[in-house]
Amino acid sequence: MNTTTTLTRRQFLGTTLLAAVGASVGAAAARPPRILLRSSWQTVNIGDIAHTPGVLAILERHLPEAEVRLWPSKVDNGVEAMLRARFPKLIIISDAVAKKAAFAECDFLLHGSGPSLVAQNDVAQWAKETGKPYGIYGITLPIKDSVATAPAPDSAIAKTVAVLSGAKFVFFRDSVSLGIARKRGCTCLVMEFGPDGAFATDLRDDAKADAFLQAHGLEAGKFLCCIPRLRYTPYWTLPEKKAALDPVKHARNEAMKEHDCAPLREAIIAVVKATDLKILLCPEDATQMAVGKEMLFEKLPADVRARCAWRENYWLTAEALSTYRRSAGLFGHEMHSPIMCIGNGIPAIVCRWAEQTSKGIMWRDIGLGDWLFDFDNEEEIKRLVPAVLAMAKDPAAAKAKAAKGRAFVQQRQRETMAELKRHLPV
Repeated sequence: MNTTTTLTRRQFLGTTLLAAVGASVGAAAARPPRILLRSSWQTVNIGDIAHTPGVLAILERHLPEAEVRLWPSKVDNGVEAMLRARFPKLIIISDAVAKKAAFAECDFLLHGSGPSLVAQNDVAQWAKETGKPYGIYGITLPIKDSVATAPAPDSAIAKTVAVLSGAKFVFFRDSVSLGIARKRGCTCLVMEFGPDGAFATDLRDDAKADAFLQAHGLEAGKFLCCIPRLRYTPYWTLPEKKAALDPVKHARNEAMKEHDCAPLREAIIAVVKATDLKILLCPEDATQMAVGKEMLFEKLPADVRARCAWRENYWLTAEALSTYRRSAGLFGHEMHSPIMCIGNGIPAIVCRWAEQTSKGIMWRDIGLGDWLFDFDNEEEIKRLVPAVLAMAKDPAAAKAKAAKGRAFVQQRQRETMAELKRHLPV
């Protein structure tokens, strides 16, 4: 055999192999990075709905080159159509076959915002079956389940800690949760404050919002929104939930509803008597229309009630946000309507209590502590009416404060997306 000829063939084969590998790598690099977003927990709450379009908007803004697939729990009740209208290129995982394909084709799993590590088992499945990286974006880590149930057992906590520790990053939406994670021994190298994804929600349904406002005599910039709630969401009143009445939670609701709603009524009365603003009583979840009617609207003096509008029907996030954007601000017992307001430059005051976990602390974390009121603290409750009046009487100052909180949130969004980008293929 001719040695020179043999070496030449080996060189040729080696060169060919390297070229093939290079072409393969080049093809992989040429395609967009693929992110599997695990989100969309339920559709009876516009805040739970807002988590998903918020994170999608953040990804779109900061990682426009990425292809995103949504792995939802629920996108019924018109939510899927609303998401597709805003994100026409979005791929939604609808069955086991699509999920299997996503596991094979996606590079990174991102667990979206929520009240806990909601899809913990799904994240663990991703890690086990693919060995690919994952991250957690904007969650609360509950101190305990609630005052009405026993704390989570040590074994459950250990499983959560294991999943969090295996993540490339964990962004907690409140500093209390971050502290709990460290105390419990989470070893993820990047654990920081990261705002709830709903801050970036930018859905719109201006036509519905305008029609509703016109029908109820509300003018842009001349009304405040108010959202009441009970200590525990009474899901047992919603037929679609098929939930049995929880006697302990129901009793707690009944015991505290006057205590919690009376300060809102006082604020409504003060605004109506001291300004020319009107009040819109509106819901964040499908149980709150009844609460607004019973605890606020029907208990107001007749002259004050005449300047208030009560929304009797549930709405979706797009219409709600278009309405908030036309308001002079919002106050009440909920969290995600205020989040969406601040994300869109609208002033918002948050009232909270222990049953709502630590998520409300995020208002302090983003510099809006003056607009956070602990309703388990009687001294803080006394500050509510003056704060609402100040927001109503000085809209320029209120908007400036909202803008400052928004700027901080947007800076953190940029920084969190830079961290995500580090773990995507280039």
